[in-house]
Amino acid sequence: MDVIFLGKKPGASLALEFLIEQGFNVLFVCAILEDKRLHWHNPLKDTVKKHNIKIVSEDLIYEELQKVRGVDLVVSYLFWEKIKEPLITGPKYGCINFHPAPLPDFRGVGGYNIAIYEKLKEWGVSAHFVDQDFDTGDIIKVNRFPINSEELTAFSLEQTTQDYLLELFKEVMLEFKLKKSGVPRRKQGNGRYIDRSEFERIRRITNKDSQEEIERKIRAFWYPPYEGAYVEIDGRRYTLVNEFVLKEAAKYYHGSKRTG
Repeated sequence: MDVIFLGKKPGASLALEFLIEQGFNVLFVCAILEDKRLHWHNPLKDTVKKHNIKIVSEDLIYEELQKVRGVDLVVSYLFWEKIKEPLITGPKYGCINFHPAPLPDFRGVGGYNIAIYEKLKEWGVSAHFVDQDFDTGDIIKVNRFPINSEELTAFSLEQTTQDYLLELFKEVMLEFKLKKSGVPRRKQGNGRYIDRSEFERIRRITNKDSQEEIERKIRAFWYPPYEGAYVEIDGRRYTLVNEFVLKEAAKYYHGSKRTG
């Protein structure tokens, strides 16, 4: 099966390795090429180089697409740009995306934050077909797993979710390998999308917030190096930390947990 792979974050490197191991023919890879845009080492580029696969940046993907023929499937693994035609319907079996949140419950970004802020007891990962909008295409599969949101930050939930997302990726790609167009799909129905205004409203700490809510906001938006839950003083924002996030950060800093 001839595929185009769109990837981001270290987990995409493991996903690409799995595709190659399973005999998928990767025509080219689209990935972030400028390291200054990343806050982690980008092993996807190393994997591409190792297997002598062509790699292109997001601004050249549609130009590169015109040079290849017979694309069976486009695979998006934490890709950062909105996917447009002809990548969506051009491939023989369509275009699929692996989303680090349960669908249709949480579309778009900010899911990790809301999961902790709203004290959820369950999280999940999703595989779905791509359509014209963000995260609204037919669902292939959703895997859910229990979480203790009282003991997590957005960062640690993201780390945990990456393991589940890779397992889902392997399940779905093996199913495509066996069934191709026979992979099951179902309509999503109504879902939830967290827009930027809601995200910013929740992230801001005010003097009306209780101590418990402040502590929860700090955990819910702790995702370095990005700005976390903040207070605003004289027009300037200051991210807050507490003892919980300092202890969690120490675990990663001293190498007891993986990153990415």
